[in-house]
Amino acid sequence: MLPFLLITIVFAGCKKQIAATTQPAPIIKPVSPVDTDAYYYLALGDSYTAGTAEPSYESYPIQLQNYINNNKLSMPVPTIIATDGWTTTDLINGIAKSNIANNKYQVVTLLIGVNDQFGDYSQASYRANFVKLLHTAINFAGGDSTRVFVLSIPDYGVTPFAMGRDSTIGPQIDQFNAINKQESTNAGVNYLDITAISREAATDTSLIAPDGLHPSGKMYKLWIDQLGPMVVKRLMQK
Repeated sequence: MLPFLLITIVFAGCKKQIAATTQPAPIIKPVSPVDTDAYYYLALGDSYTAGTAEPSYESYPIQLQNYINNNKLSMPVPTIIATDGWTTTDLINGIAKSNIANNKYQVVTLLIGVNDQFGDYSQASYRANFVKLLHTAINFAGGDSTRVFVLSIPDYGVTPFAMGRDSTIGPQIDQFNAINKQESTNAGVNYLDITAISREAATDTSLIAPDGLHPSGKMYKLWIDQLGPMVVKRLMQK
């Protein structure tokens, strides 16, 4: 976690999850956006958004912030509501418990669902909750769906944690991603498929964090190579 940030830590109980960790609970920056020259960013998700098992500056939200700033646009430290083990239900509850309900953001990312799959939650419940989260994300973006960016669920089946079960895990991840892609299209938000990148870890272990499960900073960088230009293009249309 970056030492110079003043943050509020919100603790939440985790349900069945894909790995235990000492990663801090969600980072929440509760200050309402006030600088009209800056682009404020809200990241919603689970451990993949929190950047578990890597330094916080390697997480994809912080890498996206740096990418935006390096492109001569101003983006303060993002608000991040994400922690290990969160299902769609947990994220809905986490947002409800935060104090950002009235805030608006120029960029909102959403990556959620791996723990629904891992916890054997039904695809019907995932769809219903994902749609609710999409509507919430769009509301945080001031009703502008083009400022919301959904990332697909990575395939952890190729990691050491999965112990060779990718033939089972991979197809299930694809099914959950088919749901979030369809609903993202219906809602008119941006969609980025990073699942193919995650599967490169099957032959490149440098893409996996030291815990043998989560993405490394190097993998997150590959995500940003695609997400960054999408976000910059949208912000330039302000």
